[in-house]
Amino acid sequence: MHTLIVTGAAGFIGSNFVRLILSKYPDYHVIGFDALTYAGNPENMADFRNNPRYEFVHGDIRNAAAVESVASRADTTVNFAAESHVDRSIMAAGDFIQTDTAGVHVLLEAARKHNHTRFLHVSTDEVYGSIDTGSFVETDPLEPNSPYSASKAGGELMIRAYFHTFGMPVVVTRGSNTFGPYQYPEKILPLFVTNLIDNKPVPVYGDGHQVRDWMYVDDHCAGIDIALHHGTIGEAYNVGGGNERTNMEITRLLLKHLGKGEELIRYVQDRPGHDRRYALDSAKLKTLGYTPNDNFEERLERTVRWYEQNQAWWRRIRENDQDYATFMNAWYKDRGQLAQSAPANAAS
Repeated sequence: MHTLIVTGAAGFIGSNFVRLILSKYPDYHVIGFDALTYAGNPENMADFRNNPRYEFVHGDIRNAAAVESVASRADTTVNFAAESHVDRSIMAAGDFIQTDTAGVHVLLEAARKHNHTRFLHVSTDEVYGSIDTGSFVETDPLEPNSPYSASKAGGELMIRAYFHTFGMPVVVTRGSNTFGPYQYPEKILPLFVTNLIDNKPVPVYGDGHQVRDWMYVDDHCAGIDIALHHGTIGEAYNVGGGNERTNMEITRLLLKHLGKGEELIRYVQDRPGHDRRYALDSAKLKTLGYTPNDNFEERLERTVRWYEQNQAWWRRIRENDQDYATFMNAWYKDRGQLAQSAPANAAS
């Protein structure tokens, strides 16, 4: 029986990945490892918590002793654990460096010591920086523009070093913007959906024409699964959704699905160093069998309905989580007062 450590197992993508592995591989045992910081929610694991092939360990990837205790009982590491919100990284870059770069080093050391047969690191398209035309391929240089993406690139470079220096069996995936159930409501899509359910304004950065490639969480998890089992050691794989949309397009789709009007749109000061466009070429992973679902609007509406039907999940966070309240208050203060009118080039 294979035993996988899945770090960040109580988070958004990590919990969905554990769900996939347990359902797809009946001979796999999964050790979920999570520090249960603000975005790590035990409720995300409720439906598989009592699965006999799953166990949960509360621990931090920066803690070598805690990591060692689980690495000694496993043969594979899949690392989702990360500080992952760009706005938080602008406010407190040090936390990101410690987790996303130094924490990866701790995991690599433990996996190397215990001869893990595969180490998959989940990264982001943001390590490439911004691209005006075309799409990033895996051989493009890493040019991160935020403390978050720089810390993720730092983790990737450490992984590269362990592959070349020690022969570690590593694989990296770089995913695009991901959405779906259980996403912490500070990110744009769940923030907007939950605001609109309560008839609250939604804050759009700048002119709202920033472009992102959107991907449903099940597709992201499927891509990681393929890279884990079929990817070439030492290689990176883009995991994209093939659904490029501007932030304004996303906002208007959410308004449509929730029956709200554009009077709820508010424009705020743009994020410092905001990347204008991300786009991934996933052809390399597709040769291994990756086939993302192309029905973007159906997946988006499915996600909207999940937040409508699971209000107790996100209301506990929004109403009782002091970290959420502190961050959102700081965010609004940092971005300044909400503007009441759109920038001149934001209407289209």
